[in-house]
Amino acid sequence: MIQGSILHSVSYSGSWGQQFLSLEDFIDKAAELGYDGLMLAAKRPHLSVLDWNADARARLRARIDRHGIKAVCLAGYTNFTADLEHSDIPHRELQIRHVAELAEITRDLGGNLVRVFTGYENAAATYSAQWKLVVDALRESARRAAEFGVVVGVQNHHDIACGFESLRDLIEEVNETNCRAMFDVWAPALHGVDLAAAAASMAKLTVHTTIANYQLRPRYRYVPAVVNYERLLPAVRAVPMDEGFIDYVSFLRTLEAGGFSGTVAYEMCSPLQGGGSMENLDRCARKFLEFIANYRALAATAG
Repeated sequence: MIQGSILHSVSYSGSWGQQFLSLEDFIDKAAELGYDGLMLAAKRPHLSVLDWNADARARLRARIDRHGIKAVCLAGYTNFTADLEHSDIPHRELQIRHVAELAEITRDLGGNLVRVFTGYENAAATYSAQWKLVVDALRESARRAAEFGVVVGVQNHHDIACGFESLRDLIEEVNETNCRAMFDVWAPALHGVDLAAAAASMAKLTVHTTIANYQLRPRYRYVPAVVNYERLLPAVRAVPMDEGFIDYVSFLRTLEAGGFSGTVAYEMCSPLQGGGSMENLDRCARKFLEFIANYRALAATAG
């Protein structure tokens, strides 16, 4: 069953021209809105490892505790296949060390989850070589995170293991008890696959899922030679929970039926319908809480 409602700080990071909140102000905002958990972007302008020493983390932990917030997840940004063109640079070692530092910070903040990505497919190596590299990096990351009592959660974001079948293969091949899936449905929804089958396949391996909803906007390119338009890949536009095409009620029901018992986060991590004003961000963040409340009420009735 769902263990908590989490707000991702990237939503208020200013990354897409939306209103910006400092990390401290974001924590206050999440509590004010009614969230009981935090997903903190582990990079500037929020929780960069360069900016938050032990004393600063202690102050941040005190702020989190004052609000009674229980769930804390750090959102790491890794790309284990980066710069394969230059094998003399220890990119994998640097990133594994980064994950270990995030695990230590997560423990200090009272959390137990670190989100990571796999890797973008790189023309400098074969797919199988990149797969092995990612497996090895995740396995070592998980073992180092275990020293801090932290679970490494793999989100299906980058190219390697983005498909749900491949993500399941990846987690099983890593074969570490604290390397789990942070399986998100927006990727398979855009892939056009059966969402119920995806959720059922990933339910027992998933410890956390991040939610956002979207509408598709058709795109065209004019071709003068034929006086016509060529259809392009649609653009994706983030919208409030109740206005998008992804059926999250069915997704969450299938996840829970399959054994999922974890946290659910909401994020606004792309240009948002209605703009990036504080009012619009807050409105969409509240819409998610309404959705979760209604979902829980329906689940209780059905149960």
